[in-house]
This record gives sequence, structure tokens and C-alpha cells, in this order.
Amino acid sequence: MRVLPASPESIQAALAALAQGETVIHATETCYGFACDLSNPKAVARLFAIKQRQSDQPVSALFPSVEEAKKYVEWNDRAEKLAKEFLPGPLTIILLLRSNVPLRIYSQPFVAESRDSPLRRATLGIRISSNALATELARKFARPISTTSANIHGKPSPYSVAEILEQYKDAPEKPDLILDSGSLPLCKPSRIIDCTGFSETILRA
Repeated sequence: MRVLPASPESIQAALAALAQGETVIHATETCYGFACDLSNPKAVARLFAIKQRQSDQPVSALFPSVEEAKKYVEWNDRAEKLAKEFLPGPLTIILLLRSNVPLRIYSQPFVAESRDSPLRRATLGIRISSNALATELARKFARPISTTSANIHGKPSPYSVAEILEQYKDAPEKPDLILDSGSLPLCKPSRIIDCTGFSETILRA
């Protein structure tokens, strides 16, 4: 695990790591989060292995702006209302994935297309961060990156690099690069609201 202080130079190192299919841990407006290139299925598989996350639990995508997110999901009036009130900020909106996306993205690994029901549309959780570093990474990488808490599945969300190093010290798979922004204030996880149906469904308050 490489640890670099958050700086313009380390952001360049993070962009290079993402381009090589590696994982990057960085600060968000809630806790430290995991980023990988969602257009790279090998990178996504590596993220799930490091996090020890079940493959049927998709991760959300981080975008630099609502305008960029709209290129990947079918926007609707409910999402627009939530975005105007709460974004950028700790809110995940789940929407139907567009059929004509700029890049194919993988929010989970090892999903066989043949098992997808024709009646079940693919969805994507989208995030627009209010954290300046997270936004800069998403903007400069110019491809959707993952956003999920940087803990091992089932362990507490980390708010400092010390917590991250402690969690992963004996893990078989470890993060590639950590950008150290110091200790973050304790915040609740983002709200998750499903806007794919006829009404909003709160999945995490």
C-alpha cells in the first residue's frame, strides 16, 4: 500500500494508478472511499476482492457533475428535484442505465449477461461529491470511477489512514494507493434513494 499526502502531485499519481487498473483510496464528504475505473472489468474485480464485497452488491459511480451523470442514466423529474436540493453532497440516486452510454461500465464483477432478464433493466447509483479532491479525481480521470467506503466488507467505514492500514494489515488483497487527507470528521453514510420506479424509494436513510 502506497500512502501519499493529498497534493496536486499525488492526484497525478492517483490518475496514473486508475489508468493502470489499480485502486485508489481518497477522502470524500462522508468517509474515505475506494475509486477504480468502472470501465475496466479487471479493475472492478480487483476492487471487490480487496474490499471482500459480494459480487451481487454493485458499487455506485462518482461523476464530477450532474451533466456528466446524465450521459449514463435516464434522468427524471424526481432525480432533478433531489439533485437541485442535495447535490453535490452525500446522496446516492439510483436510476436506470441508458442504452447508449459513452462507455460500458461495470458496477459489479462477474455478471453473466445471459442471466439478465429482458424485463429487468440495468441500474446505476450515481454520486456527485462535495469533496474537492473527489471531484477533481472524477473530473480529471474523465471516466466513471467507483465510489464506495474504503472498509473491508462488514467492518467500520474509515475516517483516517491509520484505520485503513489497521483493517488491511492482514488482508490477502490490499489497496494500491492511499491519498492521505488527514482525519475526517465523523459523518453518516450517504442517503440512497431509488428513483427507477413511479415514486422514490429510500434504501438508506
